[in-house]
Amino acid sequence: MTIEAEYIQKAEATRVRVLSEALPYIQQFAGRTIVIKYGGAAMKDGSLKDQVIRDVVFMACVGLRPVVVHGGGPEINIWLSKLNIEPQFKNGLRVTDAPTMEVVEMVLVGKVNKELVALINQAGGKAVGLCGKDANLIKARPADAEGVGFVGEVTSIDTAILESLVQSGYIPIVSSVAADHTGQAYNINADTVAGEIAAALGAEKLILLTDTAGILRDYQDPSTLIPKVDIAEARKLIDDGIVSGGMIPKVNCCVRSLAQGVKAAHIIDGRVPHALLLEIFTDAGIGSMIVASEFL
Repeated sequence: MTIEAEYIQKAEATRVRVLSEALPYIQQFAGRTIVIKYGGAAMKDGSLKDQVIRDVVFMACVGLRPVVVHGGGPEINIWLSKLNIEPQFKNGLRVTDAPTMEVVEMVLVGKVNKELVALINQAGGKAVGLCGKDANLIKARPADAEGVGFVGEVTSIDTAILESLVQSGYIPIVSSVAADHTGQAYNINADTVAGEIAAALGAEKLILLTDTAGILRDYQDPSTLIPKVDIAEARKLIDDGIVSGGMIPKVNCCVRSLAQGVKAAHIIDGRVPHALLLEIFTDAGIGSMIVASEFL
């Protein structure tokens, strides 16, 4: 046997082992809804974006029901700059006056959302783009924060359109723009939207793609990754200051979704190639999983 033939044989054997390891998870999660919040480096890097798209299509092809919720902060900043509107933030929230809200809606709903739909369709999936306004999917109200303009909070989720799509084999792609009862548009944090949609759908999993390895005991040391915690421990990590900064709202989002019936929430590093498949279909996983105590 030549060296090249031996290499090919070993590669094929590895591929078969990986598929074999994935089989129990495919069987376990077939027909279950997985809500994915897509953002960070995995959205900006072209090769990572391609891998996330392929992962989502793979999930749909093996019987899972993925629902994707996306952000788009960097793209919003680009277009604000093009329109000579200075991006502003207050306490971590984008200050969203009326002109900024127009840009947010244009970029998230009209550009980013449709680009993701096109990519999934090109990869062999069947995607449909939505925002919170479609079929009253998300109802919003002003966020409880002063001086941030049209930043919103979720008041209710109507899952009818999502359930109809996933049952028909489509992959919903949801942008985090919604409206209140008057039709006024609001910009809502995509993590929050993903968590609320996961809870409303009774999802098996909520997965947040981030730019960190997960929950770390030392945020500067990826080797201190905490692979699994329950709700009580997650809250203690926040109280003790181990979870801090921008990770606090992500962990709180996961805890809230679990408290409303989601089986497991995952915070994973979207910079890792095929992060979604590694977390869902392998024994080790790659990020942090938060579960309710009775499931630990």
